[in-house]
Formats: sequence, C-alpha cells, structure tokens
Amino acid sequence: MKLVRPLQALVLAAVVLLALIVMMAVVSALTDLTGALIVLGLILVLLALLGLARRWVRRGTVLELDLDHGVREEPMSGALGRYINPGALVLRDVTDALARASGDDRVVGMVARLGNGQIGLGHAQELRDSIMRFRAAGKRTVAFAESFGEGGLATVDYYLATAFEEIHLQPHGQVHVTGVVARVPFLRGLLDRVSVFPDLDHRREYKSAKYTLTEQGFTAPHEEATRAVLEDQFEQMVSGISAARSLPPDQVRELIDHAPLLASEAVEAGLVDRSSYRDEAYHSALEAGRQLMLVDAYLRRAGRPNRRGAKVALIHGTGSIHRGRSRFDPLSRGLSLGADDVAAAFRAAIDDRKVQAIVFRVDSPGGSAVASEVIRRETVRAREAGKPVVVSMANVAGSGGYWISATANRIVAQPGTITGSIGVVAGKLATRNAWQRVGVDWEELHLGQNATFGVPNDPYTDSERERLKASLDSIYEEFKSLVAEGRSLDPAAVEQLAKGRIWTGAQALERGLVDALGGTHRALELAAEVAGIAPGRGLAVRVYPQKRGIRLPERKESSEPVRQLTATLVDLVDAVTGSPRTPAVQAVMPSFWSGSGRM
Repeated sequence: MKLVRPLQALVLAAVVLLALIVMMAVVSALTDLTGALIVLGLILVLLALLGLARRWVRRGTVLELDLDHGVREEPMSGALGRYINPGALVLRDVTDALARASGDDRVVGMVARLGNGQIGLGHAQELRDSIMRFRAAGKRTVAFAESFGEGGLATVDYYLATAFEEIHLQPHGQVHVTGVVARVPFLRGLLDRVSVFPDLDHRREYKSAKYTLTEQGFTAPHEEATRAVLEDQFEQMVSGISAARSLPPDQVRELIDHAPLLASEAVEAGLVDRSSYRDEAYHSALEAGRQLMLVDAYLRRAGRPNRRGAKVALIHGTGSIHRGRSRFDPLSRGLSLGADDVAAAFRAAIDDRKVQAIVFRVDSPGGSAVASEVIRRETVRAREAGKPVVVSMANVAGSGGYWISATANRIVAQPGTITGSIGVVAGKLATRNAWQRVGVDWEELHLGQNATFGVPNDPYTDSERERLKASLDSIYEEFKSLVAEGRSLDPAAVEQLAKGRIWTGAQALERGLVDALGGTHRALELAAEVAGIAPGRGLAVRVYPQKRGIRLPERKESSEPVRQLTATLVDLVDAVTGSPRTPAVQAVMPSFWSGSGRM
C-alpha cells in the first residue's frame, strides 16, 4: 500500500528548488555580501521546512506497533547490543507514544503485531494498561498475530492481545494459551559427573539459587514458593482474559486446558474475532484512518508527554547488579546494572535543583550486596535532600533488586512482577578433583589462615566456613533491618516475609512489601503526590543520566513502502537538534526464578 504524503512532496520540491537557488546564490556570494546573506536565509528557510515536516502528523493516522520482537526496558548501548535484537522497542517509548496519542485527535487508532512469546508478564501488564487508556480515549485498536506461539508458550502474548478491541489471527495459526511454566535446571548430577563440588550456603530455606547447584530436584520450600507465584500469575491472566473477552473464568480455564487451539477453534470459542491475513487485519484497522505510522516515528514527530511542569528524574536500574559500570551482558542478551552508573545518575538528580522527585525504574533479579548498598545509599541521600523516590518495578525486582528499592518513599509493582527474595546466597565450586581428572594438579603456598577463602580449588576449611556463615548472617540481618525500616514493618514480621521467598507484586501488596499496583504512569502520580506537586501543574520527566550526541537515522515511518528521502532529512534534523530517538530494546521474563546468584 503506497501512502500519499502531500507535505512530503511539497518539502521535496522545496528542497530541489532551494538547492538550485543556493547553487546560484553561492556564485554570487563569492563576491557579494548580499549573496551570502541570501544563502544564509535560504538555509534557515530549509531548516524551518524540515522542522515543520518533523512535527507534522496527518489527520487520520493509525499507529503501527510491532511487538513480535518484544520490548526492552532500556535503550541498548553498543553495537553488539543493538545487533542482538534490532527489532525490539523500548517500553517507555511505546507507553509514552500511546499516552501522547490518547489526547491527539490526529490519531484515530492502532494496529499491533504480536504473538511470538517475547514479552514478560510485568511488561505485558504495563503495555496492557497503556492500551486500555488509549482505547478509553475513543481510539480503535486491532491486534494481529500470525500465530500466538508456534509450538511454544504464548499465554502472556495472548493475554496482552486481549487489551485490543479486535483480535485477528492468520488462518492456520494457533493459540498456544497452554498455561504457565517455571523450568528450573538442577545441575548437581552434572557437577558430580565432572567431579565438581558445590560448596554453598544461604539465608534462608526459600533462597533457591543454591538449589540449582546443590540439588537434583525441587526442595519443599523451593517448590512451594514457585508454585504459589505460578498460581497467582495464572489467575491474573485468567481474570484478565475473562473480563476482556466476556467469558466466564471457568470457561477460560477449560480452553487453556484444551490448548493449543486451531484458528477455527479460537474463533468459535470467542478468543479471536476474525481469521484474517495481515493485509485484511491492517485494512480493518485503517477503516477509520488514512495512513500508518510506526509508534516510534510518531513519538519523534509528536514529542513525549510530560514535557512541561515540575521536573521529575527517571532513573533506570536494569539487569544483574554489580560493582563498576553498566554493560551489555551477552548471556542474558540485555544490560547489566553497574552501581557506579546508577549512583552517578542519582547524584546528578540530587544536585539538580530543579528536580523535585525521582522515579527509579527497577528490572533486576539482584546481584552483589555491596553494589546494591551503594545504590540504596543514594536513594537515602535523595530523600534527605527533600527529593522523594518512587520505585517502579518491571518484570523482576527481587533480592538485590528489592534491596535497592526497600527504602524508597513508595514502591509500585505490576501484579505479575516477581519481587521479594529477601535473603542471601554465597559459596564456590571446588574444582580440584575435576582438574585432576584431566591431568592437572594445583599446588599453592599461602600465608594467612583464610588465604584460600576465594580460591576455587577446595571446599572451605572450618575457619573459612565460619567466616562465610558470619558474612551471610550479617548481610541477611542487614537486609531485613533495612526492609523493616524502609517499609515500617515489625522486624519479626519481616522474617516471615523474608527467608529468600519470592512473591508476585499482588502478593507483595497484601504483605506490605509494595504500596500500589501499576507501572511508570502510576509511579509518576505517586511521585507528584509525595513531592506535593499540584495536580494541574504537570510533570517534566527527564532521564538521568542525560545523554548527548548526534545519532544517525534508524527507523522508517511505517512498514509500508514510502518515500524515504524526506524522512531521512527529517531524521538528520532530529540528530542536530537533539530530538529523542528510539534505539532497539527488548526484555524477556525469566523462565525460572533463582534469586540473584549472589544476594
């Protein structure tokens, strides 16, 4: 489908005409000051025209959203990170675009492609909330899937699709709403085969990271906690599907038990509205519109919401927590959370006299206790500086992810967020026997009774084990203490909530570990409330640390073939003027939860 763009044609004609005039004027400018002024004036006019094109959104625009590659919590830095998943979008870019479009009468609807099983439950719930608000503004919404899963689990993707007014499924596609699964690898048998001994300890029995190395199956506490989380997440999705599709919950459960469903079965059951191909679904979405525009292209043109008003800092904490700088983690295919970078972002927000509150977006399974405390200290400093901190939890904010959140003024989580895991685990793998099996012998000379504490050759000595236990006890007690203080809970009550146990956001709300359910939208509301910002004043949200620099053009206007010259020129103006871009970003909820690896 070719889309006619009169303004683009006008700009192109103007560019050609001005180029000819500039060429003529340059000759004159060589000997005439008037000619030089003419050249300068023509350049300014050209930039003004391009700036107008950058901001222009045609009436009857239908937003196009491709979620088939999932979403990421933060923009990915580095060439490798961008190469891993170039099609993924940044979650905030999507939610901001929908928030902006909800009040934009030029936008009449949205069509989305999804179904590939790439979205975590916390992110799905945040997107779902944004789509519901977009629909409530009277906008038409259509979801299209070639298949909800192709031999794999796609219950979360279908749950997200139910936020749309219409769901289209390609003929011969299927609906893999088969339930929820937590897959946990137990490596003890493998370690025994290669003669490696896992010498680990933890606080306490629900801290399951240890079990993946020391056990060959679920312990009773590990199974109990995991099952409770799965059941709660399952019921959240059943309830959401039931309400959105006007089906009794028991019928939804029966359909799940019968899945995967063929396209014809899904239509007959009321889970899907139409069996359609992509062109038919897009035609349905364009019934009330004139042209498609990618969500991130729209955001570039229309601008973000929350641009004026009281200044609120937004800081991201994404990935496993460690000391030093944040970096790309090739194992998780995402970012790691460097304490130096996050702490520096807090210090910049604290030092900015215009910042009145901080929203701290956390998506982390935990990590180093030392690095976690570096970050938590900055949240305390922010509060002492009179700048309240509101944490917004994404897919996962457990263990160290909860440590860095616990002393915030308010904590917001999605119902399906994995949080808690208040506990600690540490140890090492003793590898001497494994080396000997391949003909390698290690010898060492050491001074100091506990010099081999961190050496991975042998299990801990009695003296070293005593220090390990003392360290674990200290960290665990400190963790519980800061939770009790930050959440205004009795220390004895915290012990019952701790022990390394994970909770969903909904379960955490019932137990006082979080204050409200929702996403960044709700966190901003609470930040304004705690900071005493008047409701009608508005918010100016700024990401910290603020990044500068010229960025090259990345994405086109829509997935349909269109003229790209004007879009490229517009993008170059974006780069020079510092307008926001949308790098690729994607994140996936873990298939199992094992605490933090260290804390």
